[in-house]
Amino acid sequence: MTEIPLYPLRFDPIYQYRLWGGRRLSDLLSTPLPGNGPIGEAWILSDRDDHPSLVAEGPLKGATIAQLLKRSPEQMLGKLAGHFTRFPLLLKFLDVTKGLSVQVHPSDAHKELIPAGDTGKTEAWVVLEKGPEARIYAGLKPETTASVMRQAIDDGTLADRLASFTPEPGECVLIRAGTVHSLRDVVVFEVQENSDVTFRLYDWDHIDPQTHQRRPLQVDQAMDCINFTQGAIQPVTPQVLEGDPVHRETFIRCDHFGVYRVSGEFPFTTGSSETCSVLVCVEGKGELEHAGANYLFDKGDALLLPAAVGACFCRPNGTVTLLEVSLPEIS
Repeated sequence: MTEIPLYPLRFDPIYQYRLWGGRRLSDLLSTPLPGNGPIGEAWILSDRDDHPSLVAEGPLKGATIAQLLKRSPEQMLGKLAGHFTRFPLLLKFLDVTKGLSVQVHPSDAHKELIPAGDTGKTEAWVVLEKGPEARIYAGLKPETTASVMRQAIDDGTLADRLASFTPEPGECVLIRAGTVHSLRDVVVFEVQENSDVTFRLYDWDHIDPQTHQRRPLQVDQAMDCINFTQGAIQPVTPQVLEGDPVHRETFIRCDHFGVYRVSGEFPFTTGSSETCSVLVCVEGKGELEHAGANYLFDKGDALLLPAAVGACFCRPNGTVTLLEVSLPEIS
């Protein structure tokens, strides 16, 4: 593997059972869902020890991101190579059929709440599908203090203290660390810091059909890291960068990642020269050209473009929509 040059890397999805999940991810990804139970998450790019993504094809098939970063840190991450010991983002598709628990993630300022090796967690969602009961809960209603929230938890009325709205496909929502949030009856793409720290405040009285138990809550830890000044969150307003011949717009540029959307039916350049990025196809299919070779992609695929690969030429097969995810900008 040490002498194999890098290329656009596609990864096999890692499906995760979640009691709040469904079966809608079968319409989004070509890899069949396992079993017949609720699948809530498909991890499409993961550098986690418990669930590492594997390269799906080519000379590096079966390699993990961790192995590639250890072998070729500069070729993978470019100027970010000295800043991260693992890939800094985790990318997923979520099928939230029932209610995701009302939860919060800590920021890096709450180091006492974060296990060694993890970080705080800011995340963002791009809504892909909505059902008749679709709802996004994000932020708090006015005058929701810590004491008001604890009383609402005790009374079973916590949802009444959360700001919420009915989402529409194509909308993007930024959930900064410390923001109380939940989802219901939606399929979303999620990008987040590479962290698995979640504190539940309320779980909608779900009973896990596998354990026949309610899942544990972490109310005290959640209360310690909630930003009580965070009011109602609405979808971001995209900034149009280009309208013809392809439509290119910015969703998010924050300290932890960037999210851009590109759609069209004519060939275009995607990715960035000498920096690492990830392409996620949410509609259509096509191929990338790199070093004289073509790399096919389909709806639901994620392709990592290492820094050594840089920008690629994309040829859509019909109309295609890609989400471009960039890594943190380090000055």
